[in-house]
Amino acid sequence: MLACGEASLCLVACRQHAALHNPTEETRLLTSADIKGVIAAIVTPFDSNGQINPGAIETIVEYLVSNGVHGIMTTGGTGEFPMLLREERKYVTQLVVEQVNGRVPVIAGTASCSTQETLLLMEDAAEAGAGAAIVVAPYYFRLPEDTLYRYYMELADRGALPVVLYNNPLYTGNNLSATTMAKLATHERIIGVKQSNTNMGELVELVRLAGDRMAVTTGIDSQFYPALCIGATGVFSTAASVIPSQMVQVYSLFQKGQRDDALALHMKLQSLNRFLEYDPGYVAPAKEALAIMGYPAGPVRQPQPDLTPNEREGLRQALLELGLINC
Repeated sequence: MLACGEASLCLVACRQHAALHNPTEETRLLTSADIKGVIAAIVTPFDSNGQINPGAIETIVEYLVSNGVHGIMTTGGTGEFPMLLREERKYVTQLVVEQVNGRVPVIAGTASCSTQETLLLMEDAAEAGAGAAIVVAPYYFRLPEDTLYRYYMELADRGALPVVLYNNPLYTGNNLSATTMAKLATHERIIGVKQSNTNMGELVELVRLAGDRMAVTTGIDSQFYPALCIGATGVFSTAASVIPSQMVQVYSLFQKGQRDDALALHMKLQSLNRFLEYDPGYVAPAKEALAIMGYPAGPVRQPQPDLTPNEREGLRQALLELGLINC
């Protein structure tokens, strides 16, 4: 956890960077056509003092873009958004936008528990140069579904960016049904959805009800190939922050009609992807895998847990099996 002095230094750096860079005027707002393929959910690298590491962000962004990802999502769960200050969330997105330099869309996570704060975070993301905001449902309090509907409609009406819905009921405690998301898809500024409900039937129903009006993606790496088979447009992927080339290859093979090859690769990657979902949690495994491969992901922020020795060894073995490391 950041000490008071370290937090102050971080705030100064974030604010100085914001004052020097405002890419809003050159930013193209995204449409549903942009929410496709492999969108990497990038980690937020920290240095040994727990502060954001700008050089590491540049390195990892370049790794992702040069390996073909179709977009980058900042400050989501993989990016440890609950552990970031408001200024840090904007700073991370600015750094990613600068390094991307228009090559792929950047979608900023702007989740919070209140409408007011989410709207402020959307303003920050727009000022940082993101082309859309991705917003998970409010968490902690259980909310009726009609309340969630009104929440997203207000964000779409008043927010500074187009909205990508993000349904992750295991983490938020609030589920968006396919019916409610289909109703939300009638709003022109709601351009897509990241469906992380583990029930595959919910994804199928959402594609059936709304796939012609907004981009429907999965947020679960192990569902990537089956999601493409039922008409999803792509994946918001933690795995793609570690193995971007391989995840892009699954998508490319599928798009070329080489379904058997795409399935075979998807199944091969499952040996790693199983570490990047819900158990033991996906942030520490993603950062550890990047570190093992030589990329400067840095530590997780407390109180996020590190991997146990057994988990670390299992992750290393998965990387060995995929030929990503030599020993």
